[in-house]
Amino acid sequence: MRGVNPLLPRNYSMQQHSDLLRFTTAGSVDDGKSTLIGRLLYDSKAIHQDQYEAMERSSKRRGEEVVNLALLTDGLKAEREQGITIDVAYRYFSTPKRKFIIADTPGHIQYTRNMVTGASTANAALILIDARKGMLEQTRRHAIIASLLQIPHLLICINKMDLVDYSKEAYEKLCDEFGAFAAKLDVKDVAYIPISALHGDNIVHRSENMSWYEGPTLLYYLENVHIASDYNFIDCRFPVQLVIRPNTDDFHDYRGYAGRVAGGVFKKGDKVMLLPSGFTSVIKAIDTYEGEVEEAFPPMSVTLRLENELDLSRGDMIVRENNMPRVTQDLDLMICWFDSRPLRVRGKYVIQHTSRTARCLIKEVRYKMDVNTLHRNLEDKEIGMNDVARISLRTTSPLFVDPYSRNRTTGSVILIDEASNQTVAAGMVL
Repeated sequence: MRGVNPLLPRNYSMQQHSDLLRFTTAGSVDDGKSTLIGRLLYDSKAIHQDQYEAMERSSKRRGEEVVNLALLTDGLKAEREQGITIDVAYRYFSTPKRKFIIADTPGHIQYTRNMVTGASTANAALILIDARKGMLEQTRRHAIIASLLQIPHLLICINKMDLVDYSKEAYEKLCDEFGAFAAKLDVKDVAYIPISALHGDNIVHRSENMSWYEGPTLLYYLENVHIASDYNFIDCRFPVQLVIRPNTDDFHDYRGYAGRVAGGVFKKGDKVMLLPSGFTSVIKAIDTYEGEVEEAFPPMSVTLRLENELDLSRGDMIVRENNMPRVTQDLDLMICWFDSRPLRVRGKYVIQHTSRTARCLIKEVRYKMDVNTLHRNLEDKEIGMNDVARISLRTTSPLFVDPYSRNRTTGSVILIDEASNQTVAAGMVL
């Protein structure tokens, strides 16, 4: 267990901050991601009786002998017909220890962009490996994307252990294989669990078939993985989303700046700087839905009131005078391209960064990354759907950015097509 983080704010409640875990599933097609989530929800008593009966009827119509728990997340008609996940499916459940948001993401290479969408806000990624097939192309692809997205915790679930006679040797071989591959990635925390999603081995209850395994079950891991220190408590960042002016008799002179704390700890009485104006002020009060508080930290949603009435609106940022983000119009990004139409060099797009929007011009494609080998292809500059590439662009107005490796909120952007208003890429600031 890690020690107490000296950067945590005083009166910090570990339970308050750690009671929500977002995690995503990843891996190749047919590795059992949807079945795993269905089993987790079923064994943890998070499925209502009518949901289970509906899955039971659907499984019988399909001629299946047992209830297909994957039907709980595979809701699209095409998903059920083909037995694959296409779109990201979100499921919510809770235990006495923690609340969970699950993103069941596709394994097929055609839907890599959907995997990026589901994993972008995750605290942990569950990467499934079929014990019979070992690491496949998509296993490596998803592990690399999880590394690029700086997901703090990876849990490698060696699934379908029942089909290899619950072999300890098969499990250890795959652990060694993934460990050698993960050594090339920027991954901080990797854990391994042998499971059978179909039969429930080591999902919620310990497996009697794998007495040689002495580690935690999947649910125990999810309930206890340490995520409080995943946030940046050093760099104070508060992107303004809305200026609140009620203009009522009770709050006639009220002026508050609402948003979500993206980094650092803001306290009543702190001197702050407003970007882009550069003016300084002092925090007069911090309001929440429950009432006024003395301090705010990630990921709290609050309203800040300042001593002075200054020009501050949506898209601006409140920071510390001696700890500022980089204010720039030129960005280097790693992007995952979502659109069926290829990226246009010298093309114009809309860029969204926190609550700030600007127009931008793609200056250059530096290289395209082979997500199977991490090889940088400097010759092929054609960026199509699901490709990962490094690009440079220039914006029409300054953005207030941090490197993605330092702050996932102020270090991420999306690109939007001006004509169709479609999101065409997600990017990470380098």
